[in-house]
Amino acid sequence: MDESNQKEIQDLEKKIEFLANRQNQFWEEIRTLRTRLIALKAAMDQQESTLNEKQQDVPESISTKSKELHAAANLTSGVGEKDVLKEVVAAPKTVEKSAPVSKSIPIVKKKVSKEKNDWEKFIGENLISKIGIGITVLGVGVGAKYSIENDLISPLTRIILGYLVGIALLVVGMKLKSKYEKFSAVLVSGAMAVLFFITYAGYSFYSLFPQAFAFGLMVVFTAFTVLAALKYNQQVIALIGLVGAYAVPFLLSDGSGKVVVLFTYVAIVNTGILVVAFKKYWKPLYYVSFVLTWLLFLGWTVIEYQNDKHFTIGLTFLFIYFVTFYLLFLSYKLIKKELFVKSDVVLVLLNSFLFYGLGYYMFSYNETAEHLLGLFTLGNGVLHFIFSRLIYQQKLADKNILYLVAGMVLVFLTIAIPVQLDGNWVTLMWIGEAVILFWIGRIKSVAIYERIAYPLIALAFFSLVQDWEQNYYHYSVGIIASKIPFLVNIHFLSSLLFSMGLGALIYFSVKESGVELTKSQQNVRKVITTAFTAVFLFTTYFSLHIEIGNYWSQLFQDSALELPSESGTYTQRIYNWSLKEFGTVWLLNYTLVFLSVLGVINGKWIKNKTLYDFSLVINIIGMAAFLVMGLYALSELRDRYLMQENSEYYSIGNWNLNIRYLSFGLIALLLLVTRSIAKKSTTSLQAKGLFDAVFHITLLWILSSELIHWMDIVDYQQSYKLGLSILWGVYALTAVILGIIAGKKHLRIGAMILFAITLIKLFLYDISHLDTIAKTIVFVSLGVLLLIISFLYTKYKHLITNED
Repeated sequence: MDESNQKEIQDLEKKIEFLANRQNQFWEEIRTLRTRLIALKAAMDQQESTLNEKQQDVPESISTKSKELHAAANLTSGVGEKDVLKEVVAAPKTVEKSAPVSKSIPIVKKKVSKEKNDWEKFIGENLISKIGIGITVLGVGVGAKYSIENDLISPLTRIILGYLVGIALLVVGMKLKSKYEKFSAVLVSGAMAVLFFITYAGYSFYSLFPQAFAFGLMVVFTAFTVLAALKYNQQVIALIGLVGAYAVPFLLSDGSGKVVVLFTYVAIVNTGILVVAFKKYWKPLYYVSFVLTWLLFLGWTVIEYQNDKHFTIGLTFLFIYFVTFYLLFLSYKLIKKELFVKSDVVLVLLNSFLFYGLGYYMFSYNETAEHLLGLFTLGNGVLHFIFSRLIYQQKLADKNILYLVAGMVLVFLTIAIPVQLDGNWVTLMWIGEAVILFWIGRIKSVAIYERIAYPLIALAFFSLVQDWEQNYYHYSVGIIASKIPFLVNIHFLSSLLFSMGLGALIYFSVKESGVELTKSQQNVRKVITTAFTAVFLFTTYFSLHIEIGNYWSQLFQDSALELPSESGTYTQRIYNWSLKEFGTVWLLNYTLVFLSVLGVINGKWIKNKTLYDFSLVINIIGMAAFLVMGLYALSELRDRYLMQENSEYYSIGNWNLNIRYLSFGLIALLLLVTRSIAKKSTTSLQAKGLFDAVFHITLLWILSSELIHWMDIVDYQQSYKLGLSILWGVYALTAVILGIIAGKKHLRIGAMILFAITLIKLFLYDISHLDTIAKTIVFVSLGVLLLIISFLYTKYKHLITNED
């Protein structure tokens, strides 16, 4: 280390120690001064007049000490730090030198107790009153429910008592308005909630009022609640009185299915909120009503909606709610010329897509209206165009918000045509739209367009998955239209175009835009690029995977033969089951090829370290799938060849045996690629050890399968016992030799574990079914192998020791 740096470090350490000592001295002096101050104050209380007369005769030293006392008093009484420093400057040198340290002294201010008082005031005057009125309303509801269930009082009496409770709360609240306005507001809001509750109960349960009268009362209550909220200028009245009214249908629901009544009731409540919004624009009120209304309608659509009964009703109220919240959203913007914020954008998108999604659902399940889906979509675009023109003319928003609304117009216009034509076009138009919007947003630095692209990408992806589910694996023999040609079909073309669109998104995502980004923005972009890459690989892989699976599934269906039974009383259907196994093998072969190509492309051109780690994991999963499912399918093909199952109807040739070697070649290719990836992985040492384990497990598994394969061909019945035990023993010996030569401890330990498994298999499984000669062979063979391993460890122990 440089001598100057060492000297500076020593100087700093000395200064720190010196200042720490002075700080301790300073605190000690404060404690002394505080004690003296208390004593002097006590003396001053007893002889106040005497001290005043002698004030001018005090020596200079006492005056100085008095200043010290005042400084200490300031510290204890919460006076500001600057005042304390002024006093300390006038104090003796010992205090003056320690003054800078005083900045580190925590000063307790009286503001803390004030904050405590504010919290106490908030709880006592505000929160408790709201909780109280809520419990009161709840109590009324519980009492009413109890009286209903136990038939304690007549329906008319229940309703009258309910009104009396509501009116009593209202009168008391209005009486207290002049002196206790906030508390009065809580009582009034609770009273209105009770009146809503009782009116709905009187109409829905007991039919005490005709429909027009009941809803007339609700309109009156709503109008009064709105006026009260405006008069008091208290949001709590609107929240409890109006939004609280949403709970009424759920509290009193009897399962009668009066959906028109329910939705009309909600529309009345929303109208009240709309009026308040024009005056006050209380956002919490808007948010709560928005969420509750759409949750109510969405839940009804999922659970209760029946197309033949509710199409007109559902569509009507869907449009009413959509327009209500759109007007509610624009009302304050029109009056106050307020700029849009992010929360506004989210609500506009939610409102629009809920309206379109639920409307699409209703149209698609109506035989007459399903042909108007394109017109319905176009109508959505026209609505947003009208609102965008209004925003533009009133200059309500910045250009990014105009891009948002114009983008929504563009989205609905582009959706309209594919919705009217075919589902595949929906996917293509959505991904095309997403690419254009993302390009504008990223390259042209218009952030709102990029944000709009993300939900479109998600929609396009789910649409593609839906296309796969609806179009593939639905072939019926004899129905030509249901058969899909291999690769030459619109569905595969759509999948390829979707993947190309994702490729374009990845390209734009990694391309430099020329804009400086913060570290967090760079991290977000990396996450986005990774997500695009994952979806791209998923769709690219499954596009061909589904094609291959569907091709073999159709071949299998076409192989069906209707044959009479031996008795001739019924017909039986037989299939060429080898086609099923071929389908499994070819799917796994394709997987091996795909993973190998991905690894080669990344290793030669992309060179992404995250993709290396991903490939390492996914390659291992792919090989495991081949070992479990692929080898089983190959063994089934071999068995069908040896038995010549239904050979009089189907050709079962040598390809049942030879296809296994094509698969082995592909697994060898993937092992080579995985070995290359293991060297480049971010966890290189662990990856290499992992590759050794994967390689030897795969090789041993395939060798075992091949041994069984040939022993079955030569019709040797004890392949699972004698042959496998000897093979595993020889492989364990080979692994020990390789472990010693290469200095790989983990390989030698793995060999010992394999030998232990072999011995357990020998004693628990093999010997119980082997004859004497076979037992002799296997015992001698394994014994010799163990002796050889022991000899190798003894001979080359110096190598193993040096390695450790």
